Amino acid sequence: MSDDGRPSDDPLSRFLDAETGALLFLREVLSSALAVALVGLLLFAVSGVWPPMVAVESGSMEPHMERGDLVFITEPDRFAPDAAHADTGVVTYETGAGEGYATFGDPGSVIVYRPPSEGGPPIIHRARLHVEEGENWVDRANPDYLPAESCDRVPACPAPYDGFITKGDANAEYDQVSGIAPVVRADWIHGVARVRVPYLGYVRLVFSEVVLLQDPEPAAATAQATANATGPSPTGPSASSLPAPSSSDSISPASSESTSPEPNGSVDGGGGAGAAIAATG
Repeated sequence: MSDDGRPSDDPLSRFLDAETGALLFLREVLSSALAVALVGLLLFAVSGVWPPMVAVESGSMEPHMERGDLVFITEPDRFAPDAAHADTGVVTYETGAGEGYATFGDPGSVIVYRPPSEGGPPIIHRARLHVEEGENWVDRANPDYLPAESCDRVPACPAPYDGFITKGDANAEYDQVSGIAPVVRADWIHGVARVRVPYLGYVRLVFSEVVLLQDPEPAAATAQATANATGPSPTGPSASSLPAPSSSDSISPASSESTSPEPNGSVDGGGGAGAAIAATG
């Protein structure tokens, strides 16, 4: 507005003072985009990873995480508790049960990881045990989640390298037994789940499905990638680096874990697939 009360001809002033029309619409869109960007930057500053939120695509972590949940994650060593294994920032189920540390309804950390050999989406499952290279970890495992009691009959045993044994809370077997993933190295872990918001992740999932329906050829390619990631059986994807299971998501040296068998406590569900996630920026 000029000094004499008439509208200013300055483009910036017209943009800022517009009350109707295209300039008002453009200003509102830019304001909304700026607000979203500021929130994203704030979440990134807190989490240390990008994207800081992921949408859960499957039910292998039920009942503690549901399809459509939006999960806020942080880099593993951020807000890490004292019970975390060495410098990984991850608390295993085994350690959490002894130390009284639980997240999302059960002991231990829920981690987001992706083996570099897998082409599918990342997997969000609970860290159950930490194993060291050459270790016979069967004696420490829950026998309910193993196909046999002998190490030579269990995939990924003895452990080929240091890493984590993982499992979806609703799955019937460890990821390394069912073929969902090999032993999870610490540097494959993208983040640790901290907070979940029910249903909000459906916005991201619906958007992804709409994009696939509009572009059928990429949809076919994505479907194939999903099939490769989730595998032909209800327990999850097969991993090319694993020995063939009976049925079909490097760390610093540290002191060994407790040698007592892992306690029961996870939901013994119907063997859902690996909990794939959709990144939400």
